[in-house]
Amino acid sequence: MVLEVADIHVTDRDGFIAAYRSAVEVVRSCPGCRSVRMTAGVEDPLRFTLLIEWDSVEAHEDNFRATERYSTWRAAIGPYFAQPPLVEHFTDVD
Repeated sequence: MVLEVADIHVTDRDGFIAAYRSAVEVVRSCPGCRSVRMTAGVEDPLRFTLLIEWDSVEAHEDNFRATERYSTWRAAIGPYFAQPPLVEHFTDVD
């Protein structure tokens, strides 16, 4: 399992939240996606952290990023980005 972490800064908090809610099922229904969680900043209300658990980096890349699902997802939430998100993958430390 890998955890995708995306640090997102937006221009319109309410618009971004509405867009996320309308499009999150596109990610949740993707093969290899285990869970999706969006958190909102307390100190900075225009900052969000997206946490997605994937079976593997390949599941993220091949089953989502390389498909129309990603285009749909990005079209919904992308207009609210203040800058490109920082996206990284993490694994648990045993």
